[in-house]
Amino acid sequence: MRYVQLRAFHHVAICGGFSRAAEELRLTQPAISDQVRKLEEEYDVLLFNRHKKQVSLTPSGERLLEITRRMFDNEQQALELLSESRALRAGTLRIVADSAHHLLHILARFREKYPGVRISIRAGNTQTVIESLFRYDADIGVLGEVPEAREFETLHLNATAISAFVAADHPLAGRASFTFADLAGLPLVMREEGSKTRRKLEEGAAAAGYALVPAIEAEGREAVREIVASGAGVGFVSAAEFGEDPRLVLIPIEGAEAMRMDEALICLRERRGGKLVHAFFEIARRLATAR
Repeated sequence: MRYVQLRAFHHVAICGGFSRAAEELRLTQPAISDQVRKLEEEYDVLLFNRHKKQVSLTPSGERLLEITRRMFDNEQQALELLSESRALRAGTLRIVADSAHHLLHILARFREKYPGVRISIRAGNTQTVIESLFRYDADIGVLGEVPEAREFETLHLNATAISAFVAADHPLAGRASFTFADLAGLPLVMREEGSKTRRKLEEGAAAAGYALVPAIEAEGREAVREIVASGAGVGFVSAAEFGEDPRLVLIPIEGAEAMRMDEALICLRERRGGKLVHAFFEIARRLATAR
């Protein structure tokens, strides 16, 4: 049994004749007749009653039509699901980001153009983002550093220095800046191992001859923010991710010019042609160019 034979049978049955089926499939009538004949001969079954130029389904043909209706309906649904118009009208785009802040302007424009697309955003550090992309649990990631691996398609979003922050009522809130020597003697609230912000901060301090040891280690940027807002210590963040929070005060770190966080949009290179991924990257690329 071949696909072309079932397709020929199905169209003859729903079109009511070989000529109309040939027109629908843009084939010649002899080609359609030959496919149906081969199907009948191969399985020794009569699917159509042929009387002069009229055709009608036999009982076997009627049962087969019930099956091919479901078969070709499923095929059409699969085609719609995979087609661009369908994906951009009713698809789901999954994003894992170390900070959604870098996506806000892109998300607004994307939602404006593709309002039917559902967007799922999860938080994660660099390690989580990479693992999610490789497991196909996410379509797009946002990282605090541009990866060098060939497997990825990347788009640079921005680069900002790492700064410290404290609660607005903290005794050190009025400081103009911190040195690494200052920070080494303060209670520090740092993110979990695997955080790119933490790694870059520790590398910068080590280059200056200091070791930064966290008094409190918390998983996720929001957890660090809430702990610092309570007055428990000094936190760290990329300046672009600080946002606006009246409870907190951002304080620059002296000598932190080399500790810049490069934020990048990233996807697996093999999936860059996906309709939703491609559309999101195109909007991000246009916005980056316009800046």
